[in-house]
Amino acid sequence: MKDYSMKHKEAWEYNVYEFWVKTSGTPAERAKRDMDNPIGMLKKYSQYFDTYDGVKVANICGSCGKKAIPLALLGAQVTIFDISEDNKRYALEVAEAAKVDIGFEVCDILEIDTLKYGNYFDVVFMEGGILHYFHDINEFMRVMYSLLKKGGKLICSDFHPFTKIADILNLEQPTVSYFSTDILEGEMAHARFYKEEIRRQMPKCSYRKYTISEIINSIINNGFCLKKFDEHAAWENDKIPGEFTAIAIKNSI
Repeated sequence: MKDYSMKHKEAWEYNVYEFWVKTSGTPAERAKRDMDNPIGMLKKYSQYFDTYDGVKVANICGSCGKKAIPLALLGAQVTIFDISEDNKRYALEVAEAAKVDIGFEVCDILEIDTLKYGNYFDVVFMEGGILHYFHDINEFMRVMYSLLKKGGKLICSDFHPFTKIADILNLEQPTVSYFSTDILEGEMAHARFYKEEIRRQMPKCSYRKYTISEIINSIINNGFCLKKFDEHAAWENDKIPGEFTAIAIKNSI
């Protein structure tokens, strides 16, 4: 496991189970919301799935299962890949309460077992801001490509690169030049929700933020056929971009 991945693991196992219970409810409470409206819980991402029933989905950095469990309720066969044991505990408890089965592999994403999972999935899906956790986006996309069957689909949704220069999503992370390639030290995503004395003690993460061209070129250069690139408004300001979603297909030849 890379040194920076160890830092991320430490950060994402710092009181995270308790955080999910506090912010998302007990596993039973979360499961009820998922069961009541799985399509609604997928939010804008539902438009990018052609079908659900029997589709094998790799949910990359799937965290607490907030999208994996709705997908499973709709009939998908979902495996979460994530670095946090705390995330696994919460996700599996929600899945049990929702009466669905999901897989959960705790690992460094760049070290996913390709003997087991190579050319296995119909869809590789990620959302919510994960690319900045990886210092080499080309290495990351090579792994994503290796997981998909021929003709499989990549659904890559993330924070818009505009967030490099402005904290438009109010994540309280450092901003830099748009074209900066620097590695930044910053707080993990949930740190801003804690009291200051706890926040100061929380482990830091190591980030590399990318431009639009770096993201698009990493998809193309690693063998994908880019089919669609959507930009989404910021959460609290619909005049500026906050997120994007890239759709690409693994060459079927």
